Amino acid sequence: MPSNDVRTLLQTAVPTAVVGAVAAVISGVVAGGKGALGAVVATLVVILFMGIGLVVLQRTARSLPHLFQAMGLMLYTAQLLLLFIFVAAFKNTEVFNPKAFAITLVATTLAWIGAQARAHMTAKILYVEPDSDKGDKPKNTGSST
Repeated sequence: MPSNDVRTLLQTAVPTAVVGAVAAVISGVVAGGKGALGAVVATLVVILFMGIGLVVLQRTARSLPHLFQAMGLMLYTAQLLLLFIFVAAFKNTEVFNPKAFAITLVATTLAWIGAQARAHMTAKILYVEPDSDKGDKPKNTGSST
């Protein structure tokens, strides 16, 4: 993984983990050990799903740049559907508190999306490849008057 991809991954995963840790503490106080466990599981699910999606999207951008936007839309839709499936699958679980799980899932997903937007806005990514091997300057083809 190139360094800017790792930087983006860290800039999104760390704030998400912090939100998850805060949610685990709050859930532990409100709902006990099962609440804290639900918050931790939700945080791990979000970091895993969104992290895999980010890696897939970065590789798509490099290999198939013409499919980047469509792939991004499809990927985020699939991620949200998978998160809804997780919430539905663990709705009546006794292993952890489902409300703490669902609330933490939403909070960490929003934290990931916000951190990812911030990481992309602050990244210094060239949108034009500089032509370093040619020393020629572009010729002025327009009118001189």
